Order: sequence, then structure tokens, then C-alpha cells
Amino acid sequence: MHLGYARVSTDAQDLTNQRAELAAAGCTKLFSEKLTGAQRDRQELGRMLDHLRAGDVVIVTRLDRLARSTRDLLDIAERIQGVGAGLRSLAEPWADTTTPAGRMVLTVFAGIAEFERSLIIDRTKTGRKAAMARGVKFGPHPTLTPAQIDHARQLIDQDGRTVKDAAELLGVHRSTLYRALDKTTEARLKIAP
Repeated sequence: MHLGYARVSTDAQDLTNQRAELAAAGCTKLFSEKLTGAQRDRQELGRMLDHLRAGDVVIVTRLDRLARSTRDLLDIAERIQGVGAGLRSLAEPWADTTTPAGRMVLTVFAGIAEFERSLIIDRTKTGRKAAMARGVKFGPHPTLTPAQIDHARQLIDQDGRTVKDAAELLGVHRSTLYRALDKTTEARLKIAP
């Protein structure tokens, strides 16, 4: 069975041309939606992928109607291939997984996407290391300053206040104060001989 998938990005756009092209290509069932491709959850795409059976062929007018990025295209193509179905684009004849040449092209794309992903990871690691060497700290900023933690410790140890009272005075939840006190205690124990 040939299944067609059509998508336009806005309500102002029309699906008529895509539907006509897909019908002319022999699609017996059409799935279409008016939704930006940037949205990850596309209901009709999900329905079509769930509907697929071995031997079916998904046909799109252009690949950008199906996927948001190369990685997204490869993930969708892998899901289609996983059930034993094929993928064909009318505008890009090289994107036809029902032929050995089309499968080879998508395999090359998958390799390029994986290479690009590893380059991004390497650049990110290098950038983080360089930033850390410059003294940049990653993660959330501490809620309490060292002076506030010392003040809380004084309220608890010397003034006999409860952790709850000290936390209320500092405007934080008591669990936040407990964590801060535990961290400073651990740091003091590491420094002590």
C-alpha cells in the first residue's frame, strides 16, 4: 500500500497541491496536517507511522514536508525501515529506500549526521574545558552565599534557633539550608588535618 504524507506549516497554506501529487503517485491513503515542522509531536505523522505494515511505501512530495532536520529524517526513515516499509520522495528521486541506491544514499547521510554530531560533542567538550580553565562555573548559582551559611550556622549553634527558623529568616526552604550546611561541613572536614 502506498501511504502519502502531506504537511504545510500554517493554516494560511493549502494542502491541495500536495494531496493531488500524492494521489497521482498512487497513494491510496493520505495523512495530512497543518502544523509547523518544528513541532516534535505531529499527530498525523504518528498515526501514519503506527499504520505502516511491511511492504508499504510512504510517499512525500518533498523531504522537508516529512522531517525538520537530517537527524529527524534519518530517525523517521529508520522507523519506516524497521517495520519493513519504504520511503520515497517525489521531488528528490535519490531518496527512495525501496531501491538499493536510495538505501545507500540514506546510509551515507546517516554517517554524515553521526560525524557532524561527534564534531559538535567534541567542540562542546573543548569549549567547556576552556571555560573551566578561565574560571567559569557551570550549573545553577548557589542560593545562599558563604556569609549567609555562616550566619545560619551561628543562629543554629550559638543562638539555639531551629533550622526551620534560620531558613525562614534567610528566605529559603529548610532543605536548601540543610544542603548548604552539609556542603560546608564536608568542606571543613576535608580541610581539617
